[in-house]
Amino acid sequence: MKTVAVTKIGSLRDPDESTRGRVGLVDFPDQPLGPEDVRIRVAYAAICGSDPHLAEGFFGTDVPIGLGHEISGVIEELGERANRNGLQVGDRVAGNFLKFCGTCRPCQAGAQQFCEHIQDYNRPGMAETIVWHESQVYKLPDDVSLLKGCLLEPTSVAVRIADKTRVRVGDRVAVCGGGPIGQLALQVMKMYGATSLTMIEPIADRRDMALRHGAEHVIDPVAENQFERTDEITGGAGFDVVIDASGSTRAVKGLLDIAAKGGMVVYGAMYPHDFEMPLNLSDYLYLKELTLTGVFVSPYAFPRALQVLPHLDVDELTEAVFPLDRAEKAFEVHVSGAYPKVVIRCNEIPEETVTS
Repeated sequence: MKTVAVTKIGSLRDPDESTRGRVGLVDFPDQPLGPEDVRIRVAYAAICGSDPHLAEGFFGTDVPIGLGHEISGVIEELGERANRNGLQVGDRVAGNFLKFCGTCRPCQAGAQQFCEHIQDYNRPGMAETIVWHESQVYKLPDDVSLLKGCLLEPTSVAVRIADKTRVRVGDRVAVCGGGPIGQLALQVMKMYGATSLTMIEPIADRRDMALRHGAEHVIDPVAENQFERTDEITGGAGFDVVIDASGSTRAVKGLLDIAAKGGMVVYGAMYPHDFEMPLNLSDYLYLKELTLTGVFVSPYAFPRALQVLPHLDVDELTEAVFPLDRAEKAFEVHVSGAYPKVVIRCNEIPEETVTS
């Protein structure tokens, strides 16, 4: 089975070809189908900002490392007991790349994100097919295409970020980072009734994209003083909710200064494992009483993400599509930043030929 995988550990952005990481196609064995499993012929797999981190060895260095967790496709085979949710062969689906066991202490305590068996079904989705447990699989609404459907997982992250913000109607909200998660979070915050909705992003095209999709203001953190601009936008009060979706170590500390007293700051990206951010407890936690939190994965978010997805405008996130055999080129384009999102077409599946 053709699968996109890391074949050499190293940064995909390394200018030195001799030490640069590599991504390519590898033949992996077909995954076995258990009695509660679903085999999906993958239509699309989107590249996540975390995928290059796997090439850097963030989760281990034994290559090849299969890639891909933002997928959509069509069910082509069901295990003998994999129909309790009404799934059928031919259904157009997407899903959660993680299976929560439901029986360990964290799962039973309402904290699925810390499931002790979370890696059991974490299988590469940039492949011809993938086998997931039925609990991971969601049938796409009729009005959501397979191409749009591969964004269910990043939409779930935006929903999970919203959960962590505890946002209220009328809260002033800033989002730092105009990549896919930042853009999706912006649209979700708009749905929540956010005001003074602001995108902080150094790339002009991504600021413009945010304005097209609900931002009232944008800040260029390179050319502008974001603290002065925050005062202008919020009347000196600061933002009630600040979301980081950039993962930038240069950006994260400054977000504490634009948060309102008693505000919430959500670090909703993936950061270098050895990065440590200085924090003055007196200034930020005592005098300002900020609440700081993060986001790991998306427990309890997928059913609501499925409800939200038809209402999101994601066309600009699905413009760059490469066939499976050009996966290496797709990753080159991804790390170049030429597009906010790059998608790999794993199989040609005409929408009109599938059951919906």
